[in-house]
Amino acid sequence: MKYTRFEDLPVWQASMQLCERVFALTEHKAFAYKGDLRNQMQRAAISVGNNIAEGFERGTTQELLTFLYIARGSAGEVRSMLLLMERLPHFADFKSEISNLKLVAESISRQIRGWADSLQNSEIPGQRYLTDKSRRRVQHKATSDDFWAKIDRTVEEAQAKRLAAQAGRQGGLPGTGSQAPA
Repeated sequence: MKYTRFEDLPVWQASMQLCERVFALTEHKAFAYKGDLRNQMQRAAISVGNNIAEGFERGTTQELLTFLYIARGSAGEVRSMLLLMERLPHFADFKSEISNLKLVAESISRQIRGWADSLQNSEIPGQRYLTDKSRRRVQHKATSDDFWAKIDRTVEEAQAKRLAAQAGRQGGLPGTGSQAPA
Protein backbone atom coordinates (compact mmCIF):
# COMPACT_ATOMS: atom_id res chain seq x y z
CA MET A 1 0.00 0.00 0.00
CA LYS A 2 1.22 3.46 -0.87
CA TYR A 3 0.73 6.15 1.74
CA THR A 4 0.35 9.77 0.67
CA ARG A 5 -0.07 11.27 4.15
CA PHE A 6 2.01 10.57 7.24
CA GLU A 7 -1.19 10.53 9.30
CA ASP A 8 -2.19 7.30 7.56
CA LEU A 9 1.03 5.47 8.41
CA PRO A 10 0.43 2.72 10.99
CA VAL A 11 3.78 3.45 12.65
CA TRP A 12 2.91 7.15 13.02
CA GLN A 13 -0.47 6.19 14.50
CA ALA A 14 1.30 3.86 16.95
CA SER A 15 3.64 6.72 17.92
CA MET A 16 0.62 8.89 18.74
CA GLN A 17 -0.75 6.14 20.97
CA LEU A 18 2.64 5.93 22.68
CA CYS A 19 2.53 9.72 23.25
CA GLU A 20 -0.97 9.62 24.68
CA ARG A 21 -0.06 6.82 27.06
CA VAL A 22 3.22 8.44 28.14
CA PHE A 23 1.40 11.70 28.84
CA ALA A 24 -1.28 9.85 30.82
CA LEU A 25 1.36 8.02 32.86
CA THR A 26 3.47 11.10 33.55
CA GLU A 27 0.46 13.09 34.76
CA HIS A 28 0.26 10.80 37.80
CA LYS A 29 1.30 12.35 41.13
CA ALA A 30 4.31 9.99 41.32
CA PHE A 31 5.94 12.30 38.78
CA ALA A 32 5.26 15.46 40.81
CA TYR A 33 8.86 15.67 42.02
CA LYS A 34 10.38 13.97 39.01
CA GLY A 35 10.09 16.95 36.65
CA ASP A 36 13.07 16.13 34.50
CA LEU A 37 11.98 12.53 33.95
CA ARG A 38 8.43 13.60 33.12
CA ASN A 39 9.61 16.27 30.70
CA GLN A 40 12.22 14.06 29.03
CA MET A 41 9.80 11.14 28.59
CA GLN A 42 7.17 13.40 27.08
CA ARG A 43 9.67 15.06 24.74
CA ALA A 44 11.12 11.73 23.59
CA ALA A 45 7.64 10.29 22.96
CA ILE A 46 6.66 13.38 20.95
CA SER A 47 9.91 13.14 19.00
CA VAL A 48 9.04 9.68 17.63
CA GLY A 49 5.97 10.81 15.69
CA ASN A 50 7.34 14.23 14.79
CA ASN A 51 10.44 12.76 13.17
CA ILE A 52 8.40 10.21 11.23
CA ALA A 53 6.22 13.06 9.97
CA GLU A 54 9.12 15.36 9.13
CA GLY A 55 11.04 12.68 7.28
CA PHE A 56 7.93 11.66 5.34
CA GLU A 57 7.31 15.24 4.26
CA ARG A 58 10.92 15.93 3.19
CA GLY A 59 10.53 14.24 -0.19
CA THR A 60 13.80 12.32 -0.45
CA THR A 61 14.54 8.78 0.57
CA GLN A 62 17.81 9.78 2.23
CA GLU A 63 16.20 12.45 4.39
CA LEU A 64 13.36 10.09 5.29
CA LEU A 65 15.91 7.49 6.38
CA THR A 66 17.73 10.06 8.51
CA PHE A 67 14.55 11.08 10.31
CA LEU A 68 13.40 7.47 10.70
CA TYR A 69 16.60 6.65 12.54
CA ILE A 70 16.14 9.72 14.76
CA ALA A 71 12.57 8.54 15.49
CA ARG A 72 13.86 5.07 16.25
CA GLY A 73 16.42 6.57 18.61
CA SER A 74 13.67 8.47 20.40
CA ALA A 75 11.65 5.27 20.80
CA GLY A 76 14.76 3.73 22.34
CA GLU A 77 15.09 6.72 24.65
CA VAL A 78 11.51 6.22 25.87
CA ARG A 79 12.24 2.54 26.44
CA SER A 80 15.41 3.37 28.36
CA MET A 81 13.54 5.68 30.72
CA LEU A 82 10.88 3.03 31.22
CA LEU A 83 13.61 0.54 32.13
CA LEU A 84 14.95 3.05 34.66
CA MET A 85 11.47 3.46 36.13
CA GLU A 86 11.23 -0.32 36.58
CA ARG A 87 14.32 -0.15 38.78
CA LEU A 88 13.06 2.68 40.96
CA PRO A 89 10.83 1.71 43.89
CA HIS A 90 8.97 5.01 43.52
CA PHE A 91 7.27 3.61 40.39
CA ALA A 92 6.48 0.10 41.67
CA ASP A 93 2.74 0.66 41.27
CA PHE A 94 3.21 1.24 37.52
CA LYS A 95 4.93 -2.02 36.55
CA SER A 96 2.09 -3.17 34.29
CA GLU A 97 1.80 0.12 32.41
CA ILE A 98 5.58 0.41 32.13
CA SER A 99 5.75 -3.10 30.69
CA ASN A 100 2.99 -2.33 28.18
CA LEU A 101 4.64 0.92 27.11
CA LYS A 102 7.96 -0.87 26.59
CA LEU A 103 6.18 -3.29 24.23
CA VAL A 104 4.66 -0.40 22.27
CA ALA A 105 8.04 1.35 21.98
CA GLU A 106 9.72 -1.90 20.87
CA SER A 107 7.01 -2.47 18.25
CA ILE A 108 7.51 1.04 16.88
CA SER A 109 11.27 0.46 16.71
CA ARG A 110 10.75 -2.77 14.74
CA GLN A 111 8.32 -1.10 12.35
CA ILE A 112 10.72 1.78 11.72
CA ARG A 113 13.61 -0.65 11.20
CA GLY A 114 11.60 -2.68 8.67
CA TRP A 115 10.60 0.45 6.79
CA ALA A 116 14.17 1.77 6.82
CA ASP A 117 15.50 -1.57 5.54
CA SER A 118 13.06 -1.52 2.63
CA LEU A 119 13.99 2.08 1.80
CA GLN A 120 17.70 1.32 1.84
CA ASN A 121 17.13 -1.29 -0.86
CA SER A 122 14.96 1.02 -2.96
CA GLU A 123 16.12 2.52 -6.22
CA ILE A 124 13.71 5.43 -5.83
CA PRO A 125 15.51 8.53 -4.55
CA GLY A 126 12.27 10.02 -3.22
CA GLN A 127 9.07 11.78 -4.21
CA ARG A 128 10.96 15.01 -4.86
CA TYR A 129 12.89 13.30 -7.67
CA LEU A 130 10.07 11.37 -9.30
CA THR A 131 9.39 12.35 -12.89
CA ASP A 132 7.23 10.71 -15.52
CA LYS A 133 10.36 9.03 -16.89
CA SER A 134 11.47 7.66 -13.51
CA ARG A 135 7.93 6.46 -12.75
CA ARG A 136 7.84 4.58 -16.07
CA ARG A 137 11.26 3.06 -15.32
CA VAL A 138 10.11 1.88 -11.88
CA GLN A 139 6.87 0.49 -13.36
CA HIS A 140 8.80 -1.26 -16.14
CA LYS A 141 11.14 -2.86 -13.60
CA ALA A 142 8.20 -4.05 -11.49
CA THR A 143 6.49 -5.52 -14.56
CA SER A 144 9.73 -7.17 -15.64
CA ASP A 145 10.33 -8.62 -12.17
CA ASP A 146 6.78 -10.03 -12.13
CA PHE A 147 7.27 -11.57 -15.57
CA TRP A 148 10.53 -13.29 -14.58
CA ALA A 149 9.00 -14.54 -11.32
CA LYS A 150 6.19 -16.15 -13.33
CA ILE A 151 8.73 -17.73 -15.68
CA ASP A 152 10.65 -19.13 -12.70
CA ARG A 153 7.46 -20.60 -11.21
CA THR A 154 6.49 -22.14 -14.55
CA VAL A 155 9.93 -23.75 -14.95
CA GLU A 156 9.80 -25.10 -11.38
CA GLU A 157 6.32 -26.54 -11.94
CA ALA A 158 7.44 -28.18 -15.21
CA GLN A 159 10.48 -29.70 -13.50
CA ALA A 160 8.32 -31.05 -10.68
CA LYS A 161 5.92 -32.64 -13.19
CA ARG A 162 8.82 -34.16 -15.14
CA LEU A 163 10.31 -35.65 -11.96
CA ALA A 164 6.91 -37.02 -10.92
CA ALA A 165 6.44 -38.60 -14.36
CA GLN A 166 9.92 -40.16 -14.22
CA ALA A 167 9.21 -41.53 -10.76
CA GLY A 168 5.97 -43.05 -12.03
CA ARG A 169 7.75 -44.78 -14.97
CA GLN A 170 10.52 -46.10 -12.74
CA GLY A 171 8.14 -47.35 -10.09
CA GLY A 172 9.52 -45.29 -7.23
CA LEU A 173 10.70 -41.94 -6.13
CA PRO A 174 13.88 -40.66 -7.77
CA GLY A 175 16.93 -41.00 -5.58
CA THR A 176 15.26 -43.22 -2.98
CA GLY A 177 16.04 -46.58 -4.54
CA SER A 178 12.58 -47.79 -3.65
CA GLN A 179 10.39 -49.58 -6.14
CA ALA A 180 6.64 -49.73 -6.27
CA PRO A 181 5.27 -53.08 -5.11
CA ALA A 182 4.59 -55.50 -7.97
